[in-house]
Parts: sequence; structure tokens; C-alpha cells
Amino acid sequence: MQITFYGAAGTVTGSCFKVTTTSGSKILVDCGLFQGPQEIKERNYVEFPFDPKEIDVVVLTHAHIDHSGLIPKLCKKGYKGKIYATSVTVDLCSIMLPDAAHIQEMEVERKNRKLARANKPLLQPIYTIADAEKCMEQFYGVNYDTKIEILPGIIAVFRDAGHILGSAMIELYADGKKIVFSGDIGNINQPIINDPTEIKKADYIVMESTYGNRFHLEAEDKMVQLARIIKKTIKKGGHLVIPAFAVERTQDLIYSLGKLINSGEIPEIDVYIDSPLAIKATEIFCKYPEFYDEEASELNKEKEDCPLNFPGLKFALSTEESKAINFIKNSAIIISASGMCDAGRIKHHLKHNLWRPESTVLFVGYQAQGTLGRRILDGEKLVKIHGEEIAINADIEKIEGFSAHADQKGLVEWVKNFTKDPEKIFLVHGEPEAMKTLSKILQEETGNTILIPEINETFELDVNKINTVVDKEKQEVAQDKVNDTFVFIEKKLKDLLVDEKNRIKILEELEQLKKKFSN
Repeated sequence: MQITFYGAAGTVTGSCFKVTTTSGSKILVDCGLFQGPQEIKERNYVEFPFDPKEIDVVVLTHAHIDHSGLIPKLCKKGYKGKIYATSVTVDLCSIMLPDAAHIQEMEVERKNRKLARANKPLLQPIYTIADAEKCMEQFYGVNYDTKIEILPGIIAVFRDAGHILGSAMIELYADGKKIVFSGDIGNINQPIINDPTEIKKADYIVMESTYGNRFHLEAEDKMVQLARIIKKTIKKGGHLVIPAFAVERTQDLIYSLGKLINSGEIPEIDVYIDSPLAIKATEIFCKYPEFYDEEASELNKEKEDCPLNFPGLKFALSTEESKAINFIKNSAIIISASGMCDAGRIKHHLKHNLWRPESTVLFVGYQAQGTLGRRILDGEKLVKIHGEEIAINADIEKIEGFSAHADQKGLVEWVKNFTKDPEKIFLVHGEPEAMKTLSKILQEETGNTILIPEINETFELDVNKINTVVDKEKQEVAQDKVNDTFVFIEKKLKDLLVDEKNRIKILEELEQLKKKFSN
């Protein structure tokens, strides 16, 4: 059995992994959009490094675009099989994928106007709204904690990941092995949703590492911080602009703002949700109270209404309603997507507020390297939005506690819950420094073998040693040429390792392996 890492390897986005069984079945876990710097986003436009027609089945951890966003392209390129996901994820994808297509179409249309004036070749979107809507016919909703035979003899079980509503960790049983794909592991004590499932046994783990080198604030602190920032902005007489992912983060904020207003912690203030996608997602959240945690469930029963409703909450669905927000004179809270400020209506609100010293921009989620949000957060004083240079005079704030990802402590604790040590743990979905730090901590505290795959790298899972396959030529190396393979690995290690102590230790272990396989 093999596993190949086509995305989220060496980067935070583009989650996509292929498991190939000994019988030749091909299972794709996630098929996400690449986000961030231009050189990474370019991967969305090239052909898949595999033939979509040869994939037998797709299982999807959750609806976030960096996990689901290339599914329409996959289907457009010939994939005809089922896409298994939780029922909530199916509903969320039905709004998120067409929305992603709409953003692509709008961005391409804007760029093509410039290209046409320069007499240059025009661009095509990765996929259209029609492509996104059509691929939904292949989705198949499943329940948590239920064994699903996704292919003959291959079982998948979806466990609650506690990341966003409907998110899942996927247990995959094939060839007598159990592989756990963590998806995105949720932060504990998040509003509305349950804490991540503790899984006890696995042969292999493919694990996210987004916050592998960072820690969140305690849950109590984020509410205090949020109240402080709101009151400060009201006192200045400006707007509080919050870039937030339309799914989960926006609903967390709505829930928290409702609690602050209802308790009198902050003055009554108009809260605008300016994202058609977030509005539809909020409706879906209200549709599934059976997935709420205990607090949200009790509030839902007490109010006899969705816990995401409160006085002063306003939804801007149309473009005209969105534009009108920028002419409001009283202080207001504006929550808009996208969460990393790379597309969508948030860019317009930043354009109108970043230069105003009386306004505040509050980041409540992860900002990938190269994104507009990351550049603002890193302290740039001048940014370009829609071709116009905007000075940054607004206060820039950040609250970590709203993150839907587990921090380093949460990730390590999740691994420690395993009563049977996995043979290998593959770290994905993180920036290089986060993965290196988490790898070191996990090795020290659990003793597990940790690997950090590179993009398009393949690993054999059927043998005691791990055979790394960098390209097709190495896949064809015969077993009787093990010594040649060790020479290659030894050379790569010498090239890559800069720490003398680590080099000596690993090369000593390599010599022991050589002797073992020579015998």
C-alpha cells in the first residue's frame, strides 16, 4: 500500500492525499484549493499530477476550500465516482464550491479586461459555477461513527474533528492497516461545536500541523479581548472590520458577539455580516442543532430559536447592501470574507477603512504567508488593493483564541491519546517551521517516528522500513538493489542535514539498517 502527498505538503493549503492499495484501488482524501503566494496558487491551474479518471473514490474531511476547493476541477477532468462526506459537509459544499467558482469567474473577468486592453491571451477560471453545481451530484452524505464500505473490502469511519460543523477525522481501513487522516483538528472549547474526537489506535497517522509552533490564549481571554477592542473602536468613532472565513469563524463571532451584547459587556452596536456565503452558512448552522455542543444546545432550547440570532445583527446579501455599509457614520462591526483577505467583499471594506486611524482591523484566524492578511498583520505600511495603494493607519489587532485549529499543546495531546503507538506519523498542512517544531516535540514527548513529506512524494506503507519514492524511476528500484537505495538516501541526508549532531545520529542509524538488510 502506498500514500502520495499531492497537497498540504510543505504548505498549509491544497490538502490532497492518494492511498493506493495492493489491489490497485485508488482512494483520494480531500482535494483542496491552493492558497497563498502566487507560485503556490499556480498549482491550481496545472493538470493534476494523477489521472482523475483512475481515482476510485473520494473521501472529504470537511468543507473548507483548502480541503474541498478542487473537487469541481477533479470532476470536470473525468472523475465519476462518489464523494463521501458528512451530511453537514455536503450542505456546506453545496454553497461553498459555487461561491469559490463565482470568485474565480469575477477575478478572471477583472484580469481579462486588463489583458484584452494589452492584446494579451485571456485567462480561464479553474472551474465555473456550473461545474461546481454539477459535481454536487456525486456527493454522498454519511453519519459520524458509522462504518462505510467505500470500496469492496475498504472501510471508512468519519469521526467528529471539532474544527467546523460537520468536520471529520477519517479512519481508513485497507490492506489490514488503519490510517487516520486528522483533517483539521479543532481547538477545544469552541463555541457551538463539540471538542475533537479522541482516537485510540492507528497504524499510520496523517496529521495537520497548522499551529505546530504556537499556542492559543485561554478561552476566557478571547472574550475579554474582543470586548476591549470593540469598546476602544466605538470610543474612536470608527468601524471594526473583521476578516473572517464564512464558515465557522463567522458563526463563532456571531455567537460570541450575541453573548457580549446580551450580557451588557459591550454597548448595543450594529453587526453587519457582509458575505452571501456566510449568510447561507449561518442558515445551515441553524439547520443542524443536533451537532451543537451542550451550551449551544441549551441556548437553542431556551430561546426556541437559533442561538445565532440577536438584535442588531444585519445581513448584507446584495452588492448594493454591501456598498451601503461604507457610508454608515456610526460605529459598526463589519464581518466579511475571505478570512485571509485575498478575495471577496472584505477587500472593499479594507480599502475604505485601513487608511482611517479611527477604524480597527481585527484578525481572528490564521493568515498564510503571502496573503494580504499576513502582510497587514506583519506590519506593512502600504498595501495595494484593487490596483490602488492604501496606507495603513487603522489599528491592527489579533485574537488567537478564535482559531478553529488546535494549537501545539492540543496537537500533542491528541497524539498522546493513542494507546497503540502508530508506526509512522506524517505531518502535513503547516508551514515548514511549524512542522519542524511539532516534529521535534512529538518525537521527544511520544517517541513516535515523525515524517514530513514533500509535494508529490510517495511512501510505501506495507513494509517495516519506509521506502521514499521521489519519482517514477525510484518507484521501479528493485528490492535486490537495497544497497544502491541506501547510498542515494545517505547522499541526500548529507546534503540536507546541517546539524552535525543530528547527522551523526542518523548516519549511525543508517549503518545499522544497512547491516540489518544485508543480513
